[in-house]
Amino acid sequence: MKLVIGLDGHTSGEHALAFARDLATRTTGCELIVVYVIEWSPFSFHSAEENAQRHKRREEEISLAMERVVNPAVQGLTEAGLTARAIVRHGDVADTIDSIAHKEGASQIIVGRSSAGGVTTRLFGSSTANLVMDARVPVTVVP
Repeated sequence: MKLVIGLDGHTSGEHALAFARDLATRTTGCELIVVYVIEWSPFSFHSAEENAQRHKRREEEISLAMERVVNPAVQGLTEAGLTARAIVRHGDVADTIDSIAHKEGASQIIVGRSSAGGVTTRLFGSSTANLVMDARVPVTVVP
């Protein structure tokens, strides 16, 4: 069984990670795939110089996410005797997590309740809500 855990760098992601760790310890042969998605719109038009800066910034963001969020999570899981690996991508959070889960053949996606709020969430919905509505595999939302 494969579980995809969506982290957001906040407490809600830590709750999802703890839930997934507990579930994996009760399941034989479970692989945990820790995913962190950096919101990134492909619909921007830039000059060649801006594109080069944008590419550099993307690489820096991936490195920072790996260092601060994803690698510590994977390390904690492997130290607990679990099989875990990490994926960091740029894109729409819900679409990217769903795509990764589908490609990896995951049985389930585990995410924390969205940490966003206010008017933006009411108008556009949260990444968590969008994932629940559109995912091709079951999604568990951890409070």
